[in-house]
Amino acid sequence: MALFSSLTPVFIAIICVLIGVILKKTNGEKEKQETKSKPVSRPWVDEDLKDGTDHLVEEEEVDEEWQGLDENVAHVPFFAERYSEAEMIKRSQAFYELLNKRRSVRFLSDEPVPREVIDNVIRTAGTSPSGAHTEPWTFVVVEDPDVKHKIREIVEEEEEINYKKRMGDKWVNDLKRLRTNWIKEYLDTAPYLILIFKQVYGRLPNGKKKTHYYNEISVSIACGILLAALQNAGLYTVTTTPLNCGPQLRALLRRPANEKLLLLLPVGYPKRDATVPVLTRKPLEDIMVVV
Repeated sequence: MALFSSLTPVFIAIICVLIGVILKKTNGEKEKQETKSKPVSRPWVDEDLKDGTDHLVEEEEVDEEWQGLDENVAHVPFFAERYSEAEMIKRSQAFYELLNKRRSVRFLSDEPVPREVIDNVIRTAGTSPSGAHTEPWTFVVVEDPDVKHKIREIVEEEEEINYKKRMGDKWVNDLKRLRTNWIKEYLDTAPYLILIFKQVYGRLPNGKKKTHYYNEISVSIACGILLAALQNAGLYTVTTTPLNCGPQLRALLRRPANEKLLLLLPVGYPKRDATVPVLTRKPLEDIMVVV
């Protein structure tokens, strides 16, 4: 009995250690299962801007492994043109004055525009930065009158529903002062329509998916550069985001499932009798904070 009594604390200690090991192992396996079940964190996916109009298309998961991209991209010395302070001020002021003339014009002429100009402004948009240099954009240029009219029919049908049911009274009332509605004549009259698609993923030579990091932000920056390039060329447009039209327009233009419509731009010269609302822009002190 004395021997048993002296060994009891040892047995209790051993049992406690075993229980601890078992619990640790159980918790570890549970954490592994939870980790597997949790979606992989993808901070480059713009959830707040994600196109939810195409929820019927089932997409396979992007391969999270190394994508086989070239790790040995050559780096060369960079030589930048440098201006004097006076020249910098002059150039920045001139560019501001040029862009300050940009207006959203809904009354576009059918006057022809040189195709080379369209090529050049899209080349310019293609100089935009992108996440990991994936260049996740497709610019679809439509000049065929029949296709333009089909686009107009799709957009106007959905836009009428948007104005009457989906957008709500507040949104519709806010647009009244701009005199906009679901009638989009410019989709027929503009010599070109440029539809900008974001590629939510790409394809590697072996057929596997290629992750396109921050694809929406990257394509949005390219759209901004495109607007500046159009203004610089003397062409005008109105930025349109055809709500609930993405899947139909993608099908019409035979774009693949990895492309989602981000923006539609009718491009041309303003009509001679074109009008725009009298609007003012916020002053610098309202849009810039210096810390």
